[in-house]
Amino acid sequence: MFEYVGSIHIHSVFSDGTGEIPDIAKFADEIGLDFIIITDHNTLRGLHEGYEKWYGNTLCLVGCEINDKNNKNHYLAFGINDAFSTRTPAKKYVQKVKELGGVGIIAHPLEKRTHMKEHPPYPWTEWDITDFDGMEIWNHMSEWMENLTEENKYRSFIHPLKTITAPTEETLKLWDELNLKRKVVGIGGVDAHAHKYNLLGFLEVEIFPYKVLFKSVRTHVLLENEIKKGSTQKEIDTAKWQIYNAIRKGSAFIANDYNGDSRGFRFYAKRNEEVFNMGDSVDHYENVSLHISIPLSDSEVRIIQNGKLISEHLSNQIEYKLKEPGIYRVEVFRNKRAWIYSNHIRVGI
Repeated sequence: MFEYVGSIHIHSVFSDGTGEIPDIAKFADEIGLDFIIITDHNTLRGLHEGYEKWYGNTLCLVGCEINDKNNKNHYLAFGINDAFSTRTPAKKYVQKVKELGGVGIIAHPLEKRTHMKEHPPYPWTEWDITDFDGMEIWNHMSEWMENLTEENKYRSFIHPLKTITAPTEETLKLWDELNLKRKVVGIGGVDAHAHKYNLLGFLEVEIFPYKVLFKSVRTHVLLENEIKKGSTQKEIDTAKWQIYNAIRKGSAFIANDYNGDSRGFRFYAKRNEEVFNMGDSVDHYENVSLHISIPLSDSEVRIIQNGKLISEHLSNQIEYKLKEPGIYRVEVFRNKRAWIYSNHIRVGI
C-alpha cells in the first residue's frame, strides 16, 4: 500500500477564510503534506479558476462545503463540478452528490457549543438521510471551540495544538452505531479559516494559521497504486480520484500528528493468505486475525468491536485472533492523548 497524508476541510478567501489558495497550498508543501482539500462554503470557484493542481509536492484538490438555508447540515462534497444553492434541502444535495458520483462527508456532525453567540454550532440534523459516504469523526476547530472557556481562552489562543485531545465519545458512539447498519467512512478535518482576532483591544492575533493546523488532525489514505505526479488535466484527475476513491472506500485512518508522526500505521485482517484492509469486508470470521503495526513506541492500542473496547495492548506489533463477527477498528493513544483512529473492517456481517 502507498500512504499519502492530507489535510481536509480548508477555507480560503473564496468563502470565509483569509488565505489565497496558492499560499495555502504552499504552506502545506512546506509542512510536507501530500494533498489538501479546499472546501469553501457553497462555491467551487477555486476549481473553476484553475487552482486544483500540484504546488511543489502537494496536490491541491477543490471540493466545497454545502449547507441548507438554516446554516445547518454542513456537507463536504468532493469530486463534483458545481455547487448548490443554500435553498436546496439537505436530502436533495446529499442525493445529488451521490448521483453525480461525488464523495459526501457530514461535517462536524454533533456540534453543541453555546458560549460564543457569534459562532453558533452547525450540527447535522437530518439523520434519516442515508446516502452520505462518511462523517468527520474529528474536527480540530469544533473541538477547540467546544472546549473554549473564559478561563482557558488565552492559553487556547497561544497553544491551539495542545488544547486538542480527542474526538468526542458521543461522535465515536454514533459512528460505530451507523457502521453496524452500513459502511460509514470516518475522516479527520481541520476546518481551517486562519481567522484574525483582536485580543485585549489592541493585539491582532491570527488564530489557527494554516501552517499550524496542517500539523494537527490529518487523514492518511492508503492506495494500491502509487500516485504519478503530472501537470496535465488527465494526470491531475487520475491522482484526484485515487485519493477520493480511497476516502470513499474507507482505506484511510485519522491521526493527530502533532502527537507523533503516524506514517506507517497499519491495520488489516488476514485469513490464510488473504489480506483485508480498512474499508474492506470479510464474509466470515473463522480463521481471521487482526494485525496492527504502530510506527512509534510507548503507545496504547485499543481494539474496538461494535463500539465496545475488547482488548488493550502496549506493543508495536499486534496479532489478535477473532472469536466472533463484528465491525472492528483501532484507537491508539500516546502519553494519554488520542493519536490514531482507524476506519472499520467488517467481518462476518
